[in-house]
Amino acid sequence: MSTSPVDPTTTPAWGELYTHYQEFRGDLREWFAADPGRADRMSHTAGDLHVDLSKNLATDGTFELLTRLAREVHLPERIEAMFTGEHINVTEDRAVLHTALRREPGTQPPLVVDGQDVDADVAAELDKLSAFADDVRSGAWTGVTGKPVRTVVNIGIGGSDLGPVMVYEALKPYLQDGLEVRFVSNIDPTDVAQKTAGLDPETTLFIVASKTFGTLETLTNARLARAWMWERLQEQGAIEDDADAKQAAVRAHFVAVSTALDKVAAFGIDPGNAFGFWDWVGGRYSVDSAIGTSLAIAFGPDAFRELLAGFRAMDEHFRTAPLERNVPALMGLLNVWYVNFLGAHTHAVLPYAQQLHRFPAYLQQLTMESNGKSVRWDGSHVTTQTGEVFWGEPGTNGQHAFYQLIHQGTRLIPADFIAVANPAYPLADSGTPSTGEGPRDVHELFLANFFAQTKALAFGKTADEVRAEGTTEDLVSARTFSGNRPTTSILAPALTPSVLGQLVALYEHLTFTQGVVWGIDSFDQWGVELGKKLALEVAPAVSGDEAALDAQDASTQALIRYYRSHRA
Repeated sequence: MSTSPVDPTTTPAWGELYTHYQEFRGDLREWFAADPGRADRMSHTAGDLHVDLSKNLATDGTFELLTRLAREVHLPERIEAMFTGEHINVTEDRAVLHTALRREPGTQPPLVVDGQDVDADVAAELDKLSAFADDVRSGAWTGVTGKPVRTVVNIGIGGSDLGPVMVYEALKPYLQDGLEVRFVSNIDPTDVAQKTAGLDPETTLFIVASKTFGTLETLTNARLARAWMWERLQEQGAIEDDADAKQAAVRAHFVAVSTALDKVAAFGIDPGNAFGFWDWVGGRYSVDSAIGTSLAIAFGPDAFRELLAGFRAMDEHFRTAPLERNVPALMGLLNVWYVNFLGAHTHAVLPYAQQLHRFPAYLQQLTMESNGKSVRWDGSHVTTQTGEVFWGEPGTNGQHAFYQLIHQGTRLIPADFIAVANPAYPLADSGTPSTGEGPRDVHELFLANFFAQTKALAFGKTADEVRAEGTTEDLVSARTFSGNRPTTSILAPALTPSVLGQLVALYEHLTFTQGVVWGIDSFDQWGVELGKKLALEVAPAVSGDEAALDAQDASTQALIRYYRSHRA
């Protein structure tokens, strides 16, 4: 396989796509009226997910050209290279093996990369994590005073926070009674202060999640949490104010997710209570690694393994399904069509499932940190627009906030709608007897909105239809909806751990598909480094170092002086 990316704009398929775009006239009303089989033909199954692509601004010819483009940029070969451990993260000279975290145990032949038996390493760490989770859940693991854990506080940032938070919120119905997990990420001291408020230090376990054990925000918050624990334990008479007692408390109440065992030990955590993962797992792809320790505790190792099985089901689909029926590939290719030909700048993700309320935020890091690049993996500048802004909120909240822009604004905003057939809480509304309204299944009312929104976005409402409702002529244009607003509908039977894993892997792989087309390395993140480095240089100026202040630009100097003059 070539080590240089294929410039997509030089491929025959790209040229034909451009010609197709110039002649393109999207008309979903007309297409559905003329083609009764469109919905069936453009709906696909991937694992437990039913994915309807028919309301997208794409014809059969569009999909044919997009899959040709995928082959011409060698997407199938790149998929296989990822799964087999080639160093496709070229700027860091690493394999990309988050998929190895969820391989079927006992798969033959074993996956060996760079001389390491990856399967054996993953299995050993998962077994260790599972045993620890069982100990915490059963009460065998106790704090310094012998009390079992009631609250787990996960301290991390980026992928060490967004993934666990999202999964925890999504799977809360599976939470063991008597357990709670809180998450601290922001270096703003408000975060750690609020997340520790009301906790009993004797029954609190802290998980410090940092691969290098050097992340500024995470280690700062870990030290604040440690100081909080010491102070509260002493106030309660649980420990004495001496070094040995404090050390014993840290060992009983802190564990780490890190491979920097020397730094873990220096903090006071027993290195035997550190859970590791590998440099071939990027932070935003790590929720199914030991970064998910808090989740294995909250929901149990069996549920965590079911989550991994869901990831694996989508992995197998992506690796083996023909491109014409390969859901992650098709969704990624559609995004290329929208970004590079139809001029979309953003992409909405709208889960009609309150449990997925953190899913759009999770996808922001996954997609935007992966594909927010202007340089290809060989160092040359990109030849196309890359990436899009992912955003969203759960329905129906979003309907009362930003749907106006999607329905009647001037911008093209492709949107993914996600829902499940069976809710975690199947509640009924008693109705309003005075008006003759009887009991009603609230989930059915909820999903009626899901179905109605995609229908309205696709087909709109014509001026004649508005007039037929008796609307006065001066209001007709304001109440007319153009339609042709593209959506993808994703449905599943229920939000189980497996289904959640399938959803996450779906977006991992569609992100990878886009990166391959654009020729970028979707697995590095150099763009986050500069601001972090400069923060360390600016910090002395903020603290009062005049020489450091003089070294700043005029705007930064003025802002720091304002801060210093107003800080109480």
